[in-house]
Amino acid sequence: MKVVLHVWRQASASAAGKLVDYQADDISPDMSFLEMLDVLNERLIVRGEDPIAFDHDCREGICGSCGMMINGAAHGPMKLTTACQLHMRSFSDGDEIWIEPWRAKAFPVIKDLVVDRGAFDRIIQAGGFVSAPTGSAQDGNAIPIPKQAADDAMDAAACIGCGACVAACPNASASLFTAAKISHLGELPQGQPERMKRALAMVHQMDLETFGGCTLFGECQEACPKGISIDTIAQMNRDYIFAAATEREATDVLGSG
Repeated sequence: MKVVLHVWRQASASAAGKLVDYQADDISPDMSFLEMLDVLNERLIVRGEDPIAFDHDCREGICGSCGMMINGAAHGPMKLTTACQLHMRSFSDGDEIWIEPWRAKAFPVIKDLVVDRGAFDRIIQAGGFVSAPTGSAQDGNAIPIPKQAADDAMDAAACIGCGACVAACPNASASLFTAAKISHLGELPQGQPERMKRALAMVHQMDLETFGGCTLFGECQEACPKGISIDTIAQMNRDYIFAAATEREATDVLGSG
């Protein structure tokens, strides 16, 4: 098959970018989208041109590295699919395909389709962990966990941090990512001691990273390749409001004392 690609090219973070047209011939429908880009890059290198920079690692839908907008949709036209899992058979012979990086102030472009997602790392560093020393791992059945809580925690923990939720959101909000990281620990017994502190710290860091505010538009859950629900955002909001109120009450008591 043959497709026409309109690819965002940007030499560096400070350089101006633009869409550049490429024709990709002799593409197998069984190639993944990233394999198609590999073939195009090999041809560009042979011609002495700079290959297209894009993030990738596992190519199995696990690492979350390969984020890009494909025809205006995060990860492309297939639901519950990352860009590396998308195959060229999802397109028709002769199609035009627009490929762009994530568009968000908090995700500055480094080069071409590569963006800096360090903001996600800083949100995790703010509290996305359990810090209580627990020694060696306990037996899996030692702590009874209700099935619903275990299911909810596993669903939220499926987040791979790809950034599709931010790219798809009209406000460029990171609420679904942050909520998933807060909720998957908050549902489990091991995460309870730091649950309120975690919500305050991670939401505060999210706000510092210049992400937009959440208006529950819902596009984030539609774009999420792991199908994470915006119900996690509701849980995050409940934890944050309770934590903020508790902290305020404690401050008032200390102040009056």
